[in-house]
Amino acid sequence: MSNPSPLPPRTQPPAAPGRAEVIDWLSGLGERSGELERIDSMELAWLVHQVEQRYDVELGDEYLDRIKTIDDAVAVLAEVLSPATAEPVLGGEAERSSHG
Repeated sequence: MSNPSPLPPRTQPPAAPGRAEVIDWLSGLGERSGELERIDSMELAWLVHQVEQRYDVELGDEYLDRIKTIDDAVAVLAEVLSPATAEPVLGGEAERSSHG
């Protein structure tokens, strides 16, 4: 008689990216000075794309409006990707259309 297969281990939600990882993602757009703190609109669009692809979430405008610097991005992503707030769609059109 064989033992039943063990249950697969619980998967932890992926950790939110840190400062170094955000800078690394932004470098995908090209040369970037390590001292440049502000995130421009092109970098923000690229960062959002990276997050949505890697974490399977959508970032609503209320989060995007708060991202002006690398530290802002790290803080917002930590908030968005925490298990308590993570949902498939976070803010944006889908949430607004369900309220009205």
